[in-house]
Amino acid sequence: MTDQLGAFVDHCDIQIEGAVDGPLAQTTFAVKDLYHIAGTKAGCGNPDWLDSHDEDEETAPVIHKLLAAGGTLVGKTHTDEIAYSLNGENHFYGTPVNVNAKGRIPGGSSSGSAAAVAGALCDYALGTDTGGSVRLPASYCGIFGIRPTHGRIPLQGLMALARSFDTIGWFARDPAVLEIVGKVLFDDWSGPAPLQQTLVPVDAWALADPAVQDVLRPIAERLRHLTPIVHEITLVPEGIGSWSPLFRVIQGWEIWQEHRAWVEAENPTFGPGIAERMKWVPTISDADKAEADAGRAKVIDRLNTILQPGTIMVLPTSPGIAPEIGQPAESLESFRYRALQLTGIGSLGKVPQINIPVGQVDGCPVGLSLMAGPGGDELLLDIAGKLAGVAQNGVAPLLV
Repeated sequence: MTDQLGAFVDHCDIQIEGAVDGPLAQTTFAVKDLYHIAGTKAGCGNPDWLDSHDEDEETAPVIHKLLAAGGTLVGKTHTDEIAYSLNGENHFYGTPVNVNAKGRIPGGSSSGSAAAVAGALCDYALGTDTGGSVRLPASYCGIFGIRPTHGRIPLQGLMALARSFDTIGWFARDPAVLEIVGKVLFDDWSGPAPLQQTLVPVDAWALADPAVQDVLRPIAERLRHLTPIVHEITLVPEGIGSWSPLFRVIQGWEIWQEHRAWVEAENPTFGPGIAERMKWVPTISDADKAEADAGRAKVIDRLNTILQPGTIMVLPTSPGIAPEIGQPAESLESFRYRALQLTGIGSLGKVPQINIPVGQVDGCPVGLSLMAGPGGDELLLDIAGKLAGVAQNGVAPLLV
């Protein structure tokens, strides 16, 4: 395989053949360079991490599952440094090419996995999603991507960032493949609950650019083909901007607990943006964390109350199209803040969310998200395929 997209890492040239038979036979996949593969190093997007860690002794269980199901592993993909970014521009290793939005970022931190799937270098790929690192790249690159219910797939055999948010997610161009991967990775797969109602959070929609809303609303309306009950709601009566700071504080505190020993021992060099955030995380106090935890408990209660079994919520995945490569740090940080107001909802609530590539703005992909209550992953995967089937006639075709 020739990688003309800069999606794959150079330090791990590997291919592992999958089983001859299985639901994923004759398919190929890649994994984000956070995952452990026996006899190789996980570089985690940072040269100092790569140099200061030994080869892994065991392979991540999720990789074993995909291989046993017939998938063939074709390589490891680039990530933002220690997965602490939503951009996909790695200061040390470059920016993977977003084939569906040339000159624009692929999104991060699962940048290489998204770029590889969008560019047909593999059929599906594993990423991770803490604060949007599967959902945003999926939207930017015009592919399907899922953040599953937090904790449903054990976080074993990979680098952690912020454990109360971290999830093992994945990308695919075909919703049927996305679903098959879910059936392989979930130990407790069951049939989807019947779809009973759809919620439209008007305050979340207001975060998206008007052009994005104009493209997504006709697709959201087509959910009426699948359920007759559609309710508009205000998701956060006290103001939707009050939720994302909770995410930032808890995530930052957990990152420091997770990586403090390594940072203090190695004094690693980080690229722009991540360097500033890594200087900030030690300043978060235990009292700050406790206050944010109390706020998060209210978020979880709110989402669990409205997202009953058989209910989904539909919202924009991202406030806009992928930003151009090389934007000033201030512009990217401003966009990151806006994006986290959308992606932070699912992360705080520990609920599943799936991106569906449904259209374009200025020739660049935009994605529609479906969200369900905890354990509603099967419903989202089922509805994603059905909604993709009705996204037609006057709407930019799905990029699959």
